[in-house]
Amino acid sequence: MTTPSPTAAVESLLAFWADAGVDGLLLDEPVDRIEAGRIAPPQAPVRKVAPPVLQTPARSQPELSGAVAEAQARAAEASDLEALAAAIAAFDGCALKFEGAARQSVFARGRPDAPVMVIGEGPGAEEDAKGLPFVGRAGQLLDRMLAAAGISERVLITNTVFWRPPGNRTPTTAEQTICAPFLERAIALVQPKLLLLVGGASAKAMLKREEGILSLRGRWFEWRSGDGGLEVPALPTLHPAFLLRQPAAKKRAWLDLLTLTERLDRPERRS
Repeated sequence: MTTPSPTAAVESLLAFWADAGVDGLLLDEPVDRIEAGRIAPPQAPVRKVAPPVLQTPARSQPELSGAVAEAQARAAEASDLEALAAAIAAFDGCALKFEGAARQSVFARGRPDAPVMVIGEGPGAEEDAKGLPFVGRAGQLLDRMLAAAGISERVLITNTVFWRPPGNRTPTTAEQTICAPFLERAIALVQPKLLLLVGGASAKAMLKREEGILSLRGRWFEWRSGDGGLEVPALPTLHPAFLLRQPAAKKRAWLDLLTLTERLDRPERRS
């Protein structure tokens, strides 16, 4: 058998590669890939990554403290609810006034000497338009519930904040803290016997507790003013907006109202 010449062998191999679609070489010199695989590749230098820079909150603590101090001063000057409503309307320390409210502040409606203060979380679009709390669908349900319990003429209704949060979101703790001096002054002026805290945002803010409303509702607590000089029994209950979404929960809210009215009409003990 005749052995092909090296030239013929190379030409045959090139013809095979051409038929396979190979039309070029990557290197001028051959590389032994097996031998190259035995050599460890060089280690890439380790780069130190700088820690992330934390963004400064939009409202710093000194600004929050200043807004609270201004609210306390303005609230203390109010001798009645009408003056307090004017002080709230003129107050610029809460960002909600410029972020969420389209028209005006929303303070309160009801009797100025009511034995029960109903405190929700914040106004919505209809409340912002009319300047009164709880006048939308949830407010209409609340009114029907209060009327059924026989106390619709014995309440003053307000919120933990007095301007509509953007998109009807839940008020932040900072926003509620800034508005708290006005709410405390309202309680001091009205001198209610009982507080009805409507919804989780209201109950948590007023009672300084972390439990959800389903855990807090139907239980009596003592609300205390910031200086500790005023204490009022407080009963958390479900928000009527929640009841519109979960009608089956109305029974629990009704039981809460019965608990409230029973204590409200309970004869006071004489020493």
